[in-house]
Amino acid sequence: MLADRFPALVRTFPFGAAHFTEDSLTSKDVLQAISGIFLCCVLSAAAQTQTAPAAPQAAPPAGAPATPLLPMPVAMPAMVGPLSTASPAILDAGLLGKLDVTGILSGFGYAQDNHSPSDHLKDADVSNAQVFLQKTSGLVQFYLQGGAYNLPALGAPFLSTRDTIDDFFGALPQGYIKLAPKGSFSYLAGKLPTLIGAEDTFTFENLNIERGLVWNQENAVNRGLQVNYSKGKLSGSLSWNDGFYSNRYNWISSALSYTPNAANSVEIVGGGNYGKTAYSSVATPLYQNNSEIYNLIYTRTAKKWMLEPYIQVTNVPMNTHIGVGHATSTIGGAVLGNYTFSPRVSLAARGEYIGSTGSASNGAVNLMYGTGSAAWSMTLTPTYQNKAFFARAEFSAVHAMDTTPGDVFGASGTDTTQARGMIEAGFMF
Repeated sequence: MLADRFPALVRTFPFGAAHFTEDSLTSKDVLQAISGIFLCCVLSAAAQTQTAPAAPQAAPPAGAPATPLLPMPVAMPAMVGPLSTASPAILDAGLLGKLDVTGILSGFGYAQDNHSPSDHLKDADVSNAQVFLQKTSGLVQFYLQGGAYNLPALGAPFLSTRDTIDDFFGALPQGYIKLAPKGSFSYLAGKLPTLIGAEDTFTFENLNIERGLVWNQENAVNRGLQVNYSKGKLSGSLSWNDGFYSNRYNWISSALSYTPNAANSVEIVGGGNYGKTAYSSVATPLYQNNSEIYNLIYTRTAKKWMLEPYIQVTNVPMNTHIGVGHATSTIGGAVLGNYTFSPRVSLAARGEYIGSTGSASNGAVNLMYGTGSAAWSMTLTPTYQNKAFFARAEFSAVHAMDTTPGDVFGASGTDTTQARGMIEAGFMF
């Protein structure tokens, strides 16, 4: 995340102990809402006389290159490629039924210029040491993702993997229970992947190792409830959650997708804080957690190409409760792409631009590299995977504009460019 997203190094609270600001919901409201929603879900599920069969594995998009060395992935974690999990190990868990077990073990190293005083010229760390355990059939399903992880992002100082785990989502970054009655609806509760944005949270899930500048304005993991709908060419999700992992349940997020054929899809996403949240931490940037976020995402898969352009708009309304004297917005866009040379070798690229509004004189706040700043980035990521083993390199450049001295790169915070090189390698099992 961006350095200005780290206002206070305060540990996030555990999921079980909710806290609320004076203008947010009361704990009694939350307990009543949870009870009512789950009662409806359980009654709906109980009305079904048959449990849902195991979800069939999705066929590759029309025209997509065959990848005989890589098996079809299990339902989670979500992976857009080019990496793929290995065939899951099947664990017979008695009354729980058969469970799928997959995982990843990987490390990365990087070198960069114009690093901040809290960062390093070069370093290395574990990027992932995670196990994924899931049940994908029957009425009651679940997903558990546990272990170590790092969340590198363009234009932001690196945190060690240990600090990332402590300051963000803990050793169980995602995990939820799912009710899947027969029909078009399913219901989730727990630590959920966000509905916002085109890039997922963890390095192995995406085309590039690092997340982009546009992603820096988005949330990543929500604690809350979610209902999913899927029928024909339409699918959608609606979630009530704690936004940027604030443990204050005053966010609503939604996503609606239309897939006319296997090669094309369009998604509209929106979310926002309907209360006021004065709390902040490393995982909960104050201004972003009080914002509204909207995405328009198009995905095209054809032959050896995958292209995904998207637009994102965010807005932090005027809110003197948290020191926002004037509404401040960002508007950004990115194009993600991947070209597959062979079942083992591919090249991913990302280009993006994001700008923010306002000035310090009119009460606007700093969402990037100073109030009213903007930036663009370019990233190239060649990838090699042979069965379980993978290795990829990454080359990126960020250029910031209309910046405020002290809020950018380098020892004095005045350098406006940063270049990085990175290598990640490991095993998907």
